[in-house]
Amino acid sequence: MPLDPIHHPISRRALLKGAGAAGLGAAGFCAPAFAAAEFQFKFASNLPATHPLNVRANEAADRIAKESAGKVELQIFPANQLGADSDLISQLRAGGIDFLTVSGLVASTLVPTAAITGMGFAFKDYPSVWQALDGKLGAYVRGELAKANLLAMPKIWDNGFRHMTTSKQPIKSVDDLKGLKMRVPVSPLWTSMFKALDASPTGIAPPEMYSALQTGIVDGQENGLVAIQFTKLYEVQKFCALTSHMWDGYWLLANKRSFEKLPADIQQIVSRNFDLSAVAQRADVERLTVTARADLEKAGMKFNTVDQAAFRDKLRANGFYQEWKTKLGKEAWDTLEASVGKMG
Repeated sequence: MPLDPIHHPISRRALLKGAGAAGLGAAGFCAPAFAAAEFQFKFASNLPATHPLNVRANEAADRIAKESAGKVELQIFPANQLGADSDLISQLRAGGIDFLTVSGLVASTLVPTAAITGMGFAFKDYPSVWQALDGKLGAYVRGELAKANLLAMPKIWDNGFRHMTTSKQPIKSVDDLKGLKMRVPVSPLWTSMFKALDASPTGIAPPEMYSALQTGIVDGQENGLVAIQFTKLYEVQKFCALTSHMWDGYWLLANKRSFEKLPADIQQIVSRNFDLSAVAQRADVERLTVTARADLEKAGMKFNTVDQAAFRDKLRANGFYQEWKTKLGKEAWDTLEASVGKMG
C-alpha cells in the first residue's frame, strides 16, 4: 500500500531510532509547544516507543500542533506507561486520557462485538483486511464502539497477522497445541479460540508477557512478527509457526467528551492527521513484516509453516464459529461474512 504523498518511507534504522531522535522519554512525547496550547491531550499505547505506531503517532502530533496553530498539544505515552490495557480503557472512558490505541479484541471486554475483526482465519491477506476495515465491517465496529461513548477514528492501525511461538518445541500441526500453555491477551475471543484448539490459554497483559515466558508460567504466545521483534520475544521463544491465525489491528479511540470540545475545524485536523499516519503505519508494518522474519532468524528463531485448513477445521469441529456467531449476533456475523465469505 503506498504512503500518502506527504509521507516518506521510513527506514528500519529510523523506526528503531525514531523515538529517541524525536525526544521520546519516560514522560512521553510532546509535540512542539506553542505559547500555550488551548487543548492538551494524552495519547496512550501498549507498544514500545520505537514501534511504527508510535513513530507515526509522533508525526501526527507534530502536524496537528502546526496545523492548529498551537491550539492542540498531544503528549504520547507508549509501552503501557499509564497502565495495562484494561486500565487504559477505564481511563479513556473517565477522561483520564484522551486517546488510546487498542486492539478490537481487547476493546471487546467492554464492547463484545468489537471482537469480530479478530475472528480466527477470517482474512486471507492484507487487501481483504483493508477492504473490510475501511468498508462496512469497520463502519459497523465503529458504530458499536460509539454506543459505549468511544469515538473511533475512521482508519484502523495495523498490528499484523498473528503467529504462534513456543520455547520448547515447534508447533507443526494443530495436535501440537494440545495442553500447551499459551499466553493470550486478556480477551474472551482469544481465550475461546485457543481452548477450541485444545491449548491451555492464560490471559496475560503485555507488561507481564515477557517475564511469564521467561519464567515458564506459559510456554508460548502468539503475535505479529513485527511485535515479536520489537518486544524482543525472540530472547525467550525459540520456535515460530507461521499460522496467520488472525489479523489484529489497533483502533484509535478518543474520549468523546474531550474530542467534542474541539471546534469542528480542529476536529477535522486531528482526525485527518491521525488517518494519514494510520495509512503510513500500515505500510510500515507490512514492509517490516517482510524483513522481520530474516532478522528473527538471525537472532536464532526457527520458523515452520502449518496446514491452516487443519486448524480451521478444528475450530469448526469444536463449535468455535457457531459459538461466536451466537455470542456476537446475526448482524455482526453477517457483516463479517459479507466481507470475507462464509466462516463455517
